[in-house]
Amino acid sequence: MGKTMEGNSMKSTRAGIRYAGVAAALLLLGACGGEGGTISGKGSRPDRDAVKEIRDAGRSTASSVEVAPLRDPAVDGFLKQAADLEAGRKFAEAVTAIDRALKLAPDAPEILQLKAELLIALRKFPDAEALARKSFELGPKLGSLCARNWATVIESRRAAKDEASATSAKAQLANCKVPPRQRL
Repeated sequence: MGKTMEGNSMKSTRAGIRYAGVAAALLLLGACGGEGGTISGKGSRPDRDAVKEIRDAGRSTASSVEVAPLRDPAVDGFLKQAADLEAGRKFAEAVTAIDRALKLAPDAPEILQLKAELLIALRKFPDAEALARKSFELGPKLGSLCARNWATVIESRRAAKDEASATSAKAQLANCKVPPRQRL
């Protein structure tokens, strides 16, 4: 029995490491920018990549305390598929892959946020905001995921031309930073 428990623990650790790698790949692929993630219209730069900006907000708020949950390998497969589709600018198909992952892990805040970011690329701002808020409620409320949640809300509020709410969301984003530990 000891070997079985140790084997399961090692499998879980490997799955967690694989998930972290897939999540990192999604973040890096999202940083590639391009059409679909480009927002145009009044008051915005035509070359602006909103998804990249959201993910950059997460990277700039990352701390040494980040949680990478253990996942079912099937979820990892769907996330990898979504990353590949996003890299090919097939955002709707990437959302479908994320939806398959969410069937297996419906309350995974990082997967909900990934879908929200893809919905921003598809210009489905209200749906993206709703998912980002749900991700925030289920997530750690600090660190990079928190920052990505609020950056998504800001983008959605700006698209709705609601600057007052966007400003309020900016204040929430500022609260995502993990304060440095006091050393004596």
